[in-house]
Amino acid sequence: MKARVKLIDGMAFLGESGSGHGIVMDGAPEYGGRNIGIRPMEMLLLGLGGCTAFDVVQILRRGRESVTDCVIDISSERAETDPKVFTKIHLDYRVTGRDLSADKVERAINLSKEKYCSASIMLGATAKITHSWTVVDEAAGTETPSTA
Repeated sequence: MKARVKLIDGMAFLGESGSGHGIVMDGAPEYGGRNIGIRPMEMLLLGLGGCTAFDVVQILRRGRESVTDCVIDISSERAETDPKVFTKIHLDYRVTGRDLSADKVERAINLSKEKYCSASIMLGATAKITHSWTVVDEAAGTETPSTA
């Protein structure tokens, strides 16, 4: 896997992935940026969210669960001094589908957390990562929140 980051203006950078996709990253104005792109540390959280969402949906679909939506709200805290690593990250999953098994959703989240999500495992070396989830059944119109 390869990537490239190139300065484009001020403190704005163009990130290009090996798969040919690009994204603009920029710093806050107080650091010389113009606020025209996502912050690099926000990219890490998005990478974590994308990695675990991919795992959870794939695990559930392989288990023949009918998943129609998966949204993960991510909140975090960072150290106050340099390096300002993430110290706490919370992922709140909202998995929607038809006749979804809450037990299978919990299992998929745990498998992602413990085995498959490389981003979660790497960030877990410095941050305490916690999870909560809600299963939304479109057919029944019900919501089942996690008890953990």
